Formats: sequence, structure tokens, C-alpha cells
Amino acid sequence: MRAYCGLVCTNCPAYVALRTNDDALRARTAQRWSGPNYSVTPEEVNCDGCKSEGGKLFKHCTVCAVRQCCSGKRLENCAFCNKYPCADLEQLFKMVGDAETRIVLNDIRRSQQMA
Repeated sequence: MRAYCGLVCTNCPAYVALRTNDDALRARTAQRWSGPNYSVTPEEVNCDGCKSEGGKLFKHCTVCAVRQCCSGKRLENCAFCNKYPCADLEQLFKMVGDAETRIVLNDIRRSQQMA
């Protein structure tokens, strides 16, 4: 399952922690994801995936500009957007540092353009 931004939800610690009810994973993830300007508690490390309707979302996902954009445009993911890649997606990539996701979205974009 891919998020709107292209990240694999099933690899996300917040998704895994919710599915396995793993409090130790929640605590480690909260510590790792917290920073000087952003605090995460173990209780917030739960997510059903940003495409879930009515499910739990990690607190960042509730305000994620990429999620709001794709959801509003009813897109499968960012690769299908006519503004791809946009500043919001670039900012998210800087935050999560996932180069593989960018490659996947670029591949999806290329295959969509060839169709």
C-alpha cells in the first residue's frame, strides 16, 4: 500500500506499531521522529495509512499538504498530478529522506505518460 507521496505505508513504523500493537516500537519511533521544533509522543505513533477513510492517522498526516492535495484531486498518488513534482512533495522528501520513493514516483509518472 502506497501513500499519496509514494511512501510504502506497510514499511512505516506508525503503521506497523498500530497493526502489531507494539508499544516499544511506538516509543522508539516517537523518540526518533521528535526534534527541537516537533514533539511526538508514543501515543501518537499510530496510522492506518493516509488513504484510509475514518482510520487513525499519524499527527503529521492530518496536516500533510501532499495528502490534502492528492485527496482533494482524487489522485492515486503524486505521480498523477500535473504539477508533479511540486514544492510540497520536495519538502516532504527533504523531511523523510527517502530517495527510493522519488524513483518509484518518477517511474510511475513515466509509465503514465507513455500510456
